[in-house]
Amino acid sequence: QVQLVESGGGLVQAGGSLRLSCAASGRSFGNYAMGWFRQAPGKEREFVASINWSGSITNYADSMKGRFTISRDNAKNTVYLQMNSLKPEDTAVYYCATSPLIAPITIGNYRYWGRGTQVTVSS
Repeated sequence: QVQLVESGGGLVQAGGSLRLSCAASGRSFGNYAMGWFRQAPGKEREFVASINWSGSITNYADSMKGRFTISRDNAKNTVYLQMNSLKPEDTAVYYCATSPLIAPITIGNYRYWGRGTQVTVSS
C-alpha cells in the first residue's frame, strides 16, 4: 500500500507559477514511476507528466511541454511538478499517482492515487 498526499495548489494569476508536491509513504517510493494528472470540472482526468523511478525518463502532455517540469527526490519520498506560465485552462484538481511501469502516460497504468490539490488560474 502507498499513500500519497498532494500539496502546493492555490490561486494564481495567469502567467504565474506554482510548485506542486506529492509526498509518499508506505512501500518503497523509489520502486515506482510517478505521474501527475489533472481533472477540470466536467472533464475527464488527463495525463500531465510522468517520471521513472530514477528521474532519468520523463514524459509530458503536449500542452505542458516547456511550461511544466516533473522531478523527484527519492530521499524525501516526494515528486514535484513545477508549473510556469500558467493559463486559465490549467485550472483543475491535480493528482499524483504511482505506477510499476516506466513513466507511463495512460491513466490505467497507475495504481495508487492521492486525493488531489486544487489549482486555480485567474485571467
